[in-house]
Amino acid sequence: MAEISLRRARTIIRAALEAGRKAGLAPLSVVVLDAGGHVKAFERADGASPGRFEIAFGKAHGAIMLGMGGRAQMARAEAQGYFMQAMNGLFGGRVVPVPGGVLVRDRGGRIVGAVGVTGDSSENDAMAAVAGIEAAGLVAEA
Repeated sequence: MAEISLRRARTIIRAALEAGRKAGLAPLSVVVLDAGGHVKAFERADGASPGRFEIAFGKAHGAIMLGMGGRAQMARAEAQGYFMQAMNGLFGGRVVPVPGGVLVRDRGGRIVGAVGVTGDSSENDAMAAVAGIEAAGLVAEA
């Protein structure tokens, strides 16, 4: 299984938080999961609410477990709500099917993890996630 390194996970977080600050977003929280859905790294910016870990994790967890980014999950939820409800049941309610959950691939196209960002609008969260992933030299699938 391809793996995301701790160094790259920290780069993703640092760059995502910086992208949020530069864009004037609300304080963000960022989690990076490995290809097995385990937490590699997490940071909650000063001023971010304490419940943000669970939201960021849910966004990233859905991406890695379903193999699709948050935008695709949201479209699926809108078209087939019963499917996403069933998936959320299978995964213990730990899927948040909205933008901000971004699948991470290496340059060869292999899935190496997922990033979840929360704190601002879902679209802004996704923008920050993509910025972080690209700063680490990886490919984002939002």
